[in-house]
Amino acid sequence: MLALVENPSRRRWAILALLFTTRVALGFQFQTMGSVAEPVASELHLNHAEVGTLIGLFLVPGMVLALPAGLLGRHLSDRLLAAIGLVALAAGGMIAAVSSSVEALAAGRLICGAGFVVCSLYFTKMTADWFAGRELATAMAVVVMSWPFGIAMGQIGHGWLAAHEGWRMPFAVAALYSLLSAVAVLVFYRAPSPGPAVLTAPSARLTRREWSLTLIAAFIWATFNAAYVVYLSFAPRVLVDGGMGALAAASIVSLASWVMIFSGTLAGQLADRFGRADLILRICLLGGMASLALLPMLDWAIPLSLAYGLIGVAPAGLIMALTGQAMAPNKRAFGMGVFLTVFFLGSAPAPGIAGWLYDRTGDAYVPILFAVGLTAAALAGTFAFRLVQRPTR
Repeated sequence: MLALVENPSRRRWAILALLFTTRVALGFQFQTMGSVAEPVASELHLNHAEVGTLIGLFLVPGMVLALPAGLLGRHLSDRLLAAIGLVALAAGGMIAAVSSSVEALAAGRLICGAGFVVCSLYFTKMTADWFAGRELATAMAVVVMSWPFGIAMGQIGHGWLAAHEGWRMPFAVAALYSLLSAVAVLVFYRAPSPGPAVLTAPSARLTRREWSLTLIAAFIWATFNAAYVVYLSFAPRVLVDGGMGALAAASIVSLASWVMIFSGTLAGQLADRFGRADLILRICLLGGMASLALLPMLDWAIPLSLAYGLIGVAPAGLIMALTGQAMAPNKRAFGMGVFLTVFFLGSAPAPGIAGWLYDRTGDAYVPILFAVGLTAAALAGTFAFRLVQRPTR
């Protein structure tokens, strides 16, 4: 179908639509554990730290697989590797769906995480290859927004499925979506026509400056995402502790993910059009910190959740676009492996740490304050990135 789109510009956007639709599987599968945390904890007798660890296991494989996955790009096509990642998401989801012990559930989450790291790397690379030098911030924003879109789908759909069909059904449905996405990538995705940058032989040799910029960009992405995951996991509990019903709390928290889909794209378009990406990014991070800090104000729960989605997490695409500035195009596969390794190392422990804080204090607001600190660290990272990027005499 996409091969029939002759206009190069239209074909780029058709490819982007394909990447968005199939990448939704990542967020949809990730959210399964968060949405069924209560029934799983009850059946398997888990505490909040253990539930948080199961959520975080989705990110653990990236600590060791991101670099090898980046090197695989020298031997296999992006399309095949993305499809393999989606199949792993499907397999891990089915294992979780039929598990009867915490060990089996953990194994399923780890297999999903392996697929997630491969998908994250090659979906990002495919987007950069198609949009390098033209509307990159907008394209990255669109693709990155598939993650909260999938999460928002899960926050509503998984909860309903768990209530009516049991906690295993959300894992099975997310697995089916991942499998269908793998088929779609294999059938419809095509690589862009090779340009001068693509014709350059792939390299795994980053300069000292590229290493620094890549590591800082990864730090920003890790702390930014860790704050978002902690919000998704513990903001509903803050509202429930304040007297709100569980379903209402989950619905309000999901508003951030729904509106983020549009605000993230808008932030990318504004950055591409006006060239003020840093200003937009920093204002958004400050707004996110404020909306998180004020979360216990239950009368303002809906406006605060909307504010976090409209402002706080809107610059996701702008952060991902930093990877295009951090490394040369022919080093993108290996460089993204480095980027994702640091991302997973930084973000995977966050849900477990947040759960530990909750168990120690009994106050769900403490993990939210932890998310505020993570966002502040991301803000500091934006200044470090520009300082290193500044040309030297």
